[in-house]
Amino acid sequence: MANTKTKNAFVEFERVQKSYDGETLVVKDLNLTLSQGEFLTMLGPSGSGKTTCLMMLAGFETATHGDIRLDGVSINNIPPHKRGIGMVFQNYALFPHMTVAENLSFPLEVRKIGKSDREQKIMRALGMVQMQDFASRRPTQLSGGQQQRIALARALVFEPELVLMDEPLGALDKQLRETLQFEITRLAHELGITTVYVTHDQTEALTMSDRVAVFDDGRIQQLDSPDKLYEEPQNSFVAQFIGENNTLDGVIKEINDGVALVQLDGGDIIDAKPVNVTKTGERTRVSIRPERVEMDPSRLKPDAHTLKAEVMEFVYMGDLFRTRLRVAGIDDFIIKTRNAPDQIRLKPGEQIEIGWMTEDCRALDA
Repeated sequence: MANTKTKNAFVEFERVQKSYDGETLVVKDLNLTLSQGEFLTMLGPSGSGKTTCLMMLAGFETATHGDIRLDGVSINNIPPHKRGIGMVFQNYALFPHMTVAENLSFPLEVRKIGKSDREQKIMRALGMVQMQDFASRRPTQLSGGQQQRIALARALVFEPELVLMDEPLGALDKQLRETLQFEITRLAHELGITTVYVTHDQTEALTMSDRVAVFDDGRIQQLDSPDKLYEEPQNSFVAQFIGENNTLDGVIKEINDGVALVQLDGGDIIDAKPVNVTKTGERTRVSIRPERVEMDPSRLKPDAHTLKAEVMEFVYMGDLFRTRLRVAGIDDFIIKTRNAPDQIRLKPGEQIEIGWMTEDCRALDA
């Protein structure tokens, strides 16, 4: 078991479970593989199990059951400092009494790398994060963004094949966070580093990742590329957790040729794509993204079902218009339209008709 290796797998979780009290599982039968060079994000609400998975991979927590392998070798019983894994934390975890160069030197000294090699590796790592001129500064003399760049350089300085990042941008302001998102992604791909990134920020996950694992209640709810996750959620939790989403509850009336006819609780009939519903009479929650709702009937099929809607609120957001509607008895149905010269600005009280392409409306579990 210890040396079995799934083809092309670099990181493997096989039937991994974790319990802190011997009764309640916080991670439930996790099976997950990562390819070398992949950037995978673990995304989920607090308490979903994502950080525990990261800590088990790092060696700071032990698995209650199952096997964790790195490049085919079981690492369950290998201490953290011998796993050769780089780590970046939200609070930077820099030594305040050391200079930047000394902070970067520390993991190299632990690995008994000679002084001349150390200096070369330190300057190379600082160059990667554009911080060459700050080698003699102490962390307290740096801004939050600069400190996080140094923390990233320290994780990369000994050239690990795997880097783990736990909410590394959580303490930074929005603009800096977005800048560093692109920098981290670029570095990871340029260096070919396998990266496991933990966050509860959906935008971060969608922007940075090759694949995203959405966690809830100790299990992966969906593992997919960012575009599939957003456009093709496999259950109601993922649809609600990723991005803004409209939901309408109803009952399946019929399913034919990949189209579900849904009768909403208010009586209206709509078309949807059946995802995890299979039979007539089943309760469903349909999901439709705000930007996929159409107000122009010419953009819909001639026989498309439409819904009457009343405009409740119009919000100007610069590049977008965000309009809140009352639809099928609910008054928090959102549509988003691009701020184009010919785009209509709706006014509260207006009555309109809305619809969508069937494939954009997903009939999910209720």
